[in-house]
Amino acid sequence: MGRYDHYDEPYIIVERREVGGGAGALFLGLAIGAGLALLFAPKSGEETRRDIERQARRARERASEFADEFSNNVSDTLDQARHEVEDRLDAARDAMEVRRRQVARAVEAGRAAAQQAREELEQRIAEGKVAYEAGVAAARSQSSAARGGSTADGEADFPDLPDDAEA
Repeated sequence: MGRYDHYDEPYIIVERREVGGGAGALFLGLAIGAGLALLFAPKSGEETRRDIERQARRARERASEFADEFSNNVSDTLDQARHEVEDRLDAARDAMEVRRRQVARAVEAGRAAAQQAREELEQRIAEGKVAYEAGVAAARSQSSAARGGSTADGEADFPDLPDDAEA
């Protein structure tokens, strides 16, 4: 294995981004701000409590909206990924079906070609047998005519032909 052979293989890179902000920093800032507001507020205790309740309610609403938005984004992303996977599966199924039909047609064409070749071979064999038998008959008649008939036992004498030629 060469030094750079691993570059041809697919790989995944995971990056971490350490961002200074985020939800933790937001809540820390809110807590510090609320504490400072309590210390330096020129309002009465009751007014301050109402303000704190109002701000807490707003913070809850914002957090709820953020969670809903985040949930919707995740749901949308999952739906999009699911549709993409389904589309790719459908495309793969379609491609497999096309290949299956191509193979079936090729097999059928092969069978038809084999059948045609067999029929042609059988026809040639039959023609060859007919030609062979005609040649044997012609050879017998020429030999019989040249010798003037048959032998003493009534059989034609064919010393030049092999035994299987008489059949």
